[in-house]
Amino acid sequence: MAKWSCLACGYIYDPGEGDPDGGIAPGTAFADLPEDWACPNCGLGKENFEPL
Repeated sequence: MAKWSCLACGYIYDPGEGDPDGGIAPGTAFADLPEDWACPNCGLGKENFEPL
């Protein structure tokens, strides 16, 4: 699964790690994140991410 980078702050979403603090389990693909999921660092939405 591809990693995704926040265009604003550079946070990397790694599907292998998920977002445990945000309630996202390891193994969750970026496409499967909830629509209201936001970058844990800067709070911007999924539309501000690009694949690495």
